[in-house]
Amino acid sequence: MRAPHRIAEVLAAAETQTPYGGASTTYETLGWTWVAMAPRGSRGAEQDATVETALAETRVDPRLTAGRRLRVSGVDWRIAAADEIAGGRVRLKLERSR
Repeated sequence: MRAPHRIAEVLAAAETQTPYGGASTTYETLGWTWVAMAPRGSRGAEQDATVETALAETRVDPRLTAGRRLRVSGVDWRIAAADEIAGGRVRLKLERSR
């Protein structure tokens, strides 16, 4: 994958109870990593929202697991899958709703 490298913030969901019995989800920073982003695509409509997809490649990092988030250039992506490839690298399948 030949793409410019960008710094990405690795985020994990932290759910807390509100005083009124509800739940609030915030995202806590776990750290930073360099990623090479591939061109974006679209996967179609899901309940009137288009799901945008992207691939990214980076070094293997145990913090990069499905369900966590990556914030790249101010855009939040959900990690849909993390597949290890040769040479200590991992390919991330990313999604976000628009």
